[in-house]
Amino acid sequence: MTIEITHTRREGTLIEGTSRGDGSAEILRLREYGRTQRQPFRWSRNLDCWYLPHSRDHATYTPSLERLAQRLRDAGFEVTLTIDNSDRRSFSEAEQERKEEAEGRAERFGEYAANAAQSSEAAWKQSHDISERFAFGQPILVGHHSEGRARRDHARMDDAMHKSISGSDRASHWTGRAQAAANYQQFRKDPGRTLRRLDKLRADLRAVEKWQRGQSAKGFSRNPADPELEIEHQELTEEIAHWEKVIKDAEAEGFKIWSRADFKRGDFVLYRGTWYEVLRVNPKSVTIPHIHNSPGRSIVRATGNQYDDWTWTAAYDDVSGRKSADEMQQPPQAPGAEPQEIAEQSPAVEEPVPVGEPTAAAAPAVGASWLDGMALVLIASKNSPRRRKRALWAMTRREAQAVCGDPRTSGRSYMLTWTDRPGTEGADWEWVADNGSHAPLLAELGITPRRKWTAAPQAQDAEAA
Repeated sequence: MTIEITHTRREGTLIEGTSRGDGSAEILRLREYGRTQRQPFRWSRNLDCWYLPHSRDHATYTPSLERLAQRLRDAGFEVTLTIDNSDRRSFSEAEQERKEEAEGRAERFGEYAANAAQSSEAAWKQSHDISERFAFGQPILVGHHSEGRARRDHARMDDAMHKSISGSDRASHWTGRAQAAANYQQFRKDPGRTLRRLDKLRADLRAVEKWQRGQSAKGFSRNPADPELEIEHQELTEEIAHWEKVIKDAEAEGFKIWSRADFKRGDFVLYRGTWYEVLRVNPKSVTIPHIHNSPGRSIVRATGNQYDDWTWTAAYDDVSGRKSADEMQQPPQAPGAEPQEIAEQSPAVEEPVPVGEPTAAAAPAVGASWLDGMALVLIASKNSPRRRKRALWAMTRREAQAVCGDPRTSGRSYMLTWTDRPGTEGADWEWVADNGSHAPLLAELGITPRRKWTAAPQAQDAEAA
């Protein structure tokens, strides 16, 4: 049987006519082929033939295929070699096929992940069901007639749990692969990435045009009569037109393409989440203070930095925003109705519901500030739940805010809080000893705490007065 070696840009490099065990596989698996001369051929069950990975949409390296054909002939095979680099598909067709393949991978990997998760759940349930026999901690009774069964059950539980963990790992792996395939188009058409891709393609097109004119480009020259130059010119023109349309669509959706005309010295540029003052405006970038000045800062100005003598360039395709110097001087706007994310914190001590009627908040006299009302400073310790709150001092709300807001009044295992509605003394809270550790702080703040809580008049009585 004759072995046929064919190459086109549309289909890539294919080898047909081989059969299992005929000795051709050993030659085809050598890592000596392709444009890099380091690739082996692979067998495809879908194509039912050998193929060279990454050979589509590229011109072949002819000496590599000629060397392969000669090796097969030396092994006793009849070989035909056909190369047609002009048979190609358009870039839009190639992109559409890549998109469909990504969608197929996402669906296929999603099924793999679901099957692995189902298998993991079944194995976990099997292990859990077996463990029900030992739910109350029944040990293995050595020498008892149940010892053999108990040991077998333990082994089955261990095996099932290992299968469950392995299945969970496989599910995580295929879930990640499915998400990556599903996001293929999003990352492929990312505007910033597309702009950088266009810069490279335009540089390649300029080089091809120079070679066609007989000039040198990229440090070397090519034969202007080479038909491959015209094919490369067509491919680059199609690809540039495709990605320019992607950028045009992104602009229609609100994406901003920054350029030299948008900036001047003294403006501020948003680069990778930080505002930098513009030191110089360049054709393809702006010069800013070095990024080593940015850790822990949201705004980096031209002076007053640790590395004032160092600079950095921010490419326009990596810029996210611009503000003038006057706009940067304005105070930040309130977030409005947007909710702010608050870090979740565990309470130091779970406080019980007050037993008696809570004491009304101390109402200041007429003309006095609310902050002059009385408050009770409490100490809360981690892992020390108590039935009653523990009180240290009585002082005004203003003083309580100053004391509890000072970072020196909290440690790794305790913190100070205050309340103006402590409840009933003895039932809801109790006095605890003051060891004097906060005396220097109280003296610094000019606060003289009291160790006696006096219920203040009711708010309505003060209002009536």
